[in-house]
Amino acid sequence: DQVATALEYADYLFCNESEAAAYGKKHGLGEDLKEVALKIAASPKKNAARPRTVIFTQGSGSTIVACDGKVSEYDVVPLPKEELVDTNGAGDAFVGGFLAGLLTEKDIGACVEAGHWAARFIIQQSGCTLTKACEYK
Repeated sequence: DQVATALEYADYLFCNESEAAAYGKKHGLGEDLKEVALKIAASPKKNAARPRTVIFTQGSGSTIVACDGKVSEYDVVPLPKEELVDTNGAGDAFVGGFLAGLLTEKDIGACVEAGHWAARFIIQQSGCTLTKACEYK
């Protein structure tokens, strides 16, 4: 399939929990998302000079990160329900925050934290609009 073909070239793979579960089921990788992440991270890669990092977001649940045979989980800080406006764009915002951290040479934990911050920021807005300045530090 096209995803499996493209995966050979990926250093980083981002999925939400339903995408990860569907991929795991289709490819016989099991149902435990941590195991699925580890197996995807260890799958064949064209550029063996860098390991593949697999990141699964789970909404308000923990974010799973697998790389180099290790899996870590990062808790999401709960957002009060009355502050939740619109979840559209949360995944894209997470990826943007994560990549911003990566480009500024942060460690993976700091990249996940930046992703969580960006997703938390965007779900407090209507649509993918910025009604106030982003002040992540």
